[in-house]
Amino acid sequence: MRSPTLRRAGFAVLAISVFTTHALPAQSQPRGDPLHSVMWEDMRKRVFGAAPIVFDDRIVVSIPSVVENQAQVPVTVDARRLGSVERLVVLADLNPIQEVLTLTPVAAAPFIAFRMKVEQGTPVRAAALMADGTWRVGGVYLDAAGGGCSAPAMARNEHNWAETVGQTQGRVWRNLDGTARLSLRVRHPMDTGLARDNTPAFFIETLDVRGQDGTPLATLGLHEPISEDPTLTLEVRLPPSETAIDVTGRDNNGSTYRSRLPAGWRQSALPAE
Repeated sequence: MRSPTLRRAGFAVLAISVFTTHALPAQSQPRGDPLHSVMWEDMRKRVFGAAPIVFDDRIVVSIPSVVENQAQVPVTVDARRLGSVERLVVLADLNPIQEVLTLTPVAAAPFIAFRMKVEQGTPVRAAALMADGTWRVGGVYLDAAGGGCSAPAMARNEHNWAETVGQTQGRVWRNLDGTARLSLRVRHPMDTGLARDNTPAFFIETLDVRGQDGTPLATLGLHEPISEDPTLTLEVRLPPSETAIDVTGRDNNGSTYRSRLPAGWRQSALPAE
């Protein structure tokens, strides 16, 4: 078991200057897929079974208008307009591995920003499970060249890559409404097992996010399409007394990674007296 120490460093996420936001029109039980994907019916049956599905424009999936790196595609999913959500699932219809990410927002908003790999242009969907058992689905077509899923991890070019696996950088921004924005990056090659060099699948399967006192905040299930060195942003409800957030990751080789992110109030965020 490896438990690398959190290295507190300046943390920044590169932003794409132009994003497009697409939403699907709200419908009752759909007769067909608004994105006209040849994989939708098979994927719907496999992922959702016989559960009712409603396409809903309150789930917003945002992607860049131009994708320059198919191994690092920024995606933001925002389902906060739905209110309480039990689970949020992200799918890519035409990827060889369709499941991308699952968020269980125990004490978090149904919001997630991350980076993913794509093997070709594909619909990217977010499905929110509601308390009544209904899945509400939003999505967008991602127009991109291919090869992201079958490209080898860049970390493999570094002779000491194994020494940095699991190391975490991150930052927490506290808000006066009791929420906090958590951004973190975990060093990991996230091998899909599809690369031409025959490297086997090696990826983080779960990230468990808790308050310093052990209070569950969110659980993330990650799959192979998540980009190398996963970069993730969440919004969690954090009591004022909490001064840190603990993140525990586990990969498919059984290794566990633990980090603690400081979450104390900064002077600039305190309310005026």
